[in-house]
Amino acid sequence: MIELSLSELAEETIVDFIRNFSNGKKVVVGLSGGIDSSLVLYLLVKAIGKENVIGVHLPEKTTNPKDTEDVKKIASINGIDLIIEYLDDYIQPFKKNIKDIRILGNVKARLRMVYLYSISNSIGGLVSGTSNKSELLTGYFTKYGDGAADFYPIGDLYKTQVRLFAKKIGIPEEIINKIPTAGLWENQTDEGELGISYDDLDKILYGIEQLYDDFKIHEETNIPIEKIKYVRNLVDKSKHKRNIYIPKIGIRTVGLDWRE
Repeated sequence: MIELSLSELAEETIVDFIRNFSNGKKVVVGLSGGIDSSLVLYLLVKAIGKENVIGVHLPEKTTNPKDTEDVKKIASINGIDLIIEYLDDYIQPFKKNIKDIRILGNVKARLRMVYLYSISNSIGGLVSGTSNKSELLTGYFTKYGDGAADFYPIGDLYKTQVRLFAKKIGIPEEIINKIPTAGLWENQTDEGELGISYDDLDKILYGIEQLYDDFKIHEETNIPIEKIKYVRNLVDKSKHKRNIYIPKIGIRTVGLDWRE
């Protein structure tokens, strides 16, 4: 039976990683009011101190006001400086020529990252990503948008583990229990877009990580084979988001066999 748990060393490992990677620099992080960015904020503050973390919330006028309230609450709990900037004016020029809400969603994600980097560059800092392992493996992020940060503190934690972690450290229940959404258009939800619940998704992904075949994952989870194949396809077709593709000419090639 596949059941995901949280390593007792997870917090210490991530905090040490942030402290070493940031190397004395300040860190900018986008805050949505959701569980992922709230957990990342907690870890950043624990690793490098509240004075070295800048939170940024970039809503639209149509954004649920509860999200902004939650951002203010989590920023206050952690004692950080918070910047709130509405993106409507930045997005408006794109709306003239782009009618597809999914394409506009990608534009919004990229504009948000441009804004985060403008702040980071001005202080010589870094941008922290907030994507989890479930999102990174399935490609549920925007290339050069939320997938463009300098480092990802919870990038090796499945969504299921993020929830366990959040409960362990006392993130407010209303944030933990919110329906996950990127907030890119009205009524958009993570699980709706992914086409599968996070509970099932994470069990399948963990099975894939363990190199189980589809039948072994089915035996361990009782999840239908069709769903398992669907998730495998998500992982496969999104690999372009996780890799750099360069034709090999030299002895060692960036993104292939040049090890950093």
